[in-house]
Amino acid sequence: MESPAVAQSAVASGSSQLPAVTVDSPETRPLSRPKPPHREQVARNPSAIQPTVTVPPQVSGGVTSASATAGPAYMQPTAASAMTISGAEVNARPFARPGEALEVVPGLIVTQHSGEGKANQYFLRGFNLDHGTDLAISVDGMPVNMPTHGHGQGYADINFLIPELIKSVNVRKGPYFADVGDFGSAGSVAIDYVNRLPKNILETTNGTFGYHRGLAAGSTAVGAGTLLAAVEGVKYSGPWDVPDNLRKINGVLRYSQGTATDGFALSAMAYSNGWNSTDQVAQRAIDQSLIGRFGTLDPTDGGVSSRFSLSSNWAQSSEYGQSKVNAYAISSSLRLYNNFTYFLDDPVNGDQFSQMDRRTVYGLNASHAFDARVGGIETQTRVGLQTRGDDIRVGLFKTLQRETLSTVREDSVREGNVGLWADTTARWTDWLRTTIGIREDYFAGRVLSDTPANSGNAQASMTSPKAGIVFGPWYKTELYGNAGYGLHSNDIRGATITVDPVDKVTPQDRVPLLVRSKGAEIGVRTKAVEGLTSSLAAFVLDFDSELLFVGDAGTTEASRPSRRVGVEWTNQYQVLPWMRLDLDVAYTRARFTDFDPAGNFIPGAPAWVAAGGVTFGSETGWFGALRARYFGSRPLIEDDSVRSLASLIFNARAGYRFDNGLKLQLDVLNLFNAKTNQIEYYYLSRLPGEPIGGVADRHVHPAEPLAVRLTLAGRF
Repeated sequence: MESPAVAQSAVASGSSQLPAVTVDSPETRPLSRPKPPHREQVARNPSAIQPTVTVPPQVSGGVTSASATAGPAYMQPTAASAMTISGAEVNARPFARPGEALEVVPGLIVTQHSGEGKANQYFLRGFNLDHGTDLAISVDGMPVNMPTHGHGQGYADINFLIPELIKSVNVRKGPYFADVGDFGSAGSVAIDYVNRLPKNILETTNGTFGYHRGLAAGSTAVGAGTLLAAVEGVKYSGPWDVPDNLRKINGVLRYSQGTATDGFALSAMAYSNGWNSTDQVAQRAIDQSLIGRFGTLDPTDGGVSSRFSLSSNWAQSSEYGQSKVNAYAISSSLRLYNNFTYFLDDPVNGDQFSQMDRRTVYGLNASHAFDARVGGIETQTRVGLQTRGDDIRVGLFKTLQRETLSTVREDSVREGNVGLWADTTARWTDWLRTTIGIREDYFAGRVLSDTPANSGNAQASMTSPKAGIVFGPWYKTELYGNAGYGLHSNDIRGATITVDPVDKVTPQDRVPLLVRSKGAEIGVRTKAVEGLTSSLAAFVLDFDSELLFVGDAGTTEASRPSRRVGVEWTNQYQVLPWMRLDLDVAYTRARFTDFDPAGNFIPGAPAWVAAGGVTFGSETGWFGALRARYFGSRPLIEDDSVRSLASLIFNARAGYRFDNGLKLQLDVLNLFNAKTNQIEYYYLSRLPGEPIGGVADRHVHPAEPLAVRLTLAGRF
């Protein structure tokens, strides 16, 4: 996706020389008994509005030639599915929660099955990615995914995101990129914030179901640099019979000097949240009128979370190339209370449990890029180091109305990894360039468990080669081919476990700390039609094993090898200078690849997803958007005999920007009041009076009904 200027740019026939790595724009930063694992899904893969910011051609995902780009070749798109989306595009769309801002990524579905403070559910390329597994998300170079997490491997809570501060969203899919490591096999989403705002922002939003949001953000010159500050507060009850009572406060403070290629930025972020949860409920409870559609079966579910971070970004360019260093420290905590099965395991006290995760994360990303001529061929090479350490306290407890009854397991974990990577891009002719990369990852850690038999050390390493080729441009069209190996880390507790943490006796099988993925993609991107940017990508992605750590039970289950084959079609059409249309359609066939009488469908894996809409407006005057999102039916068990509903939801926006900087905006969410579900699972649960063995049923979390939100904002 691109800015209109990029979408309409012509493609020149370029020279054979690569542009120097030191050239960059000031604001650009390259960078069978069914049961629910987590009691909320049947299978997942842990093996797996600021003014427009101009997006430079080399990071826009557009078709460009050597002479048409002003930036380094390694920043040009190397896959048909790769793109960079501007913050202005993100904020032009109406969405209900911060996580849904990421649906600007073609093919990505973001839902919520619990309270608004919990991490979202993500779906991409035929994966039910749970709360972030195999989708690597970062904000300003800081990883969001958390390994060995109390609620699930790769847990990615993006509720601290402030959309108005987004500068760009860099999207890459598949295991083809040397600088993307753990959690990135299905895709990676790198979000960068702005260093300064053209105008200060003061806005308030109020809406139905008790929604209130206030935002103040601004920047000013301080010495030789810029100080940026933003603070956000949100309260929300929701349509639920037991109000969410969301209470969120969020802040960012940043000081920066220079540019993204010669300068630095120091950032501090703070986030705190508390909420009640209406989790997914058994469909039969609604059908029997035991509860309403927005009712709950345990009114004491909920949670609290916090996140505090310090980070720095430094860059320097010289005749020897360009160096970048990103360092960060994060302190986060989460306490969840959930009850997904009601009275199945404990007919007396019920099945509510609490998950606790407290951690400190330290990390460093460093890279250097340089030009060289090898045998008369112009090349650009990048080398990099990524390292991260997590000091974790994680626990699982049985509770009743948020009071602890017993401890299932409690562990102290230290886990770290180091990734060394390199890639080289060579331009062989004006119409051919290749990228070859390699990555070496080493993971190690220690578990100290309250069950000594489950304590231990684990370590593993994996080498992942990558390759890509680009032909063109011809007639404003480029062809792409990519292939590569990737990996996914598993919860390290699964790599050291020996006995069931509940009875302390039943043997448990250990699982590998690292699991191999491999994939390939071919595609095309074209601007042959004036104003239209269109791309088509076909991909395949294999996992050796969809290994699963069941956080609610404290045990690990090994699932089966899998394959996903799919196609994505992405379009953006600048109809007029003030109107843009877009349409994204994706289909994936997801199957287990071994034989099992239970079937070979992967539960929760979506086949069809689509999104599209129209966006219009200028700097002043009327503006708006109308968007539709289709989330196709999914198998809920392996034999495909139970499927979820499909959903089609429309969101709309209309507003007016006055010459004096005031803005009035009305968002209508679920415009046609579709009565569908955000998420569905199929597993055993037990309501009072039902058979002790429980009842297999569909468990659903409904989509919120039609809601309106009115925003009054000032820019000054």
